[in-house]
Amino acid sequence: MLTWPEGDGPDILVDDGGDATLLIHEGVKAERVFAKDGSLPDPASTDNAEFKQVLTIIRAGLEAGNTQKWTKIMTRLCGVSEETTTGVHRLNQMSAKGELLMTAINVNDCVTKSKFDNVYGCKHSLPDGIMRATDVMLAGKQAVILGYGDVGKGCASAMKNSGSRVVVCEVDPICALQACMEGYEVKRIESVVSTGDIFVTCTGNKGIIMASHMAQMKNNAIVGNIGHFDNEIDMDGVENYPGIKRINIKP
Repeated sequence: MLTWPEGDGPDILVDDGGDATLLIHEGVKAERVFAKDGSLPDPASTDNAEFKQVLTIIRAGLEAGNTQKWTKIMTRLCGVSEETTTGVHRLNQMSAKGELLMTAINVNDCVTKSKFDNVYGCKHSLPDGIMRATDVMLAGKQAVILGYGDVGKGCASAMKNSGSRVVVCEVDPICALQACMEGYEVKRIESVVSTGDIFVTCTGNKGIIMASHMAQMKNNAIVGNIGHFDNEIDMDGVENYPGIKRINIKP
């Protein structure tokens, strides 16, 4: 996406989760180190699968002789607008360390993002995505919504309006109370893991549904994530589960 046939990349980034922003920053950092002592980034230096890919891309570019690619992109960039909570966290961390190299606009914390896109956008896209991917009927299914922030509120409402029996899992007492007052059952995941038909993670946190949870789910249970990163679900644990088979249900 950031490799343009002509020119040195975009004027403005519209980022979602900070992935492109992270790649450019790490690229600039690696090019400075390479110019200083000729050393290359080592993908094996991290266990994070995403960051491993970032370092692999940057290393391949340096080995191909593109020693100023990311520096040129950064020089051209006017700045970035960031869409998600995760991306804003990354920007704040870089800013606090003095490592943020570009002007950044925090779109995520705009009221029309958190109170409208997070709620109503997710309310629209969740049932649409599940039905397109699986063709199941949502009415009558037990839908477990993990997290009842702005995104979770929209997701729970969407599943309820589709006729699902909604259960909310939430650790924050105020958000849990809000879910209760809206008429949802509020339970721990351990109480519904064996009865739920559809599980949706909406927390923005890591390790919400683990392989051990999925091993207790009934046949044909659907597990999905509407947060930014798939590590809300224990993908590593699933992919390395003994005897696991991966079947593509739709082309």
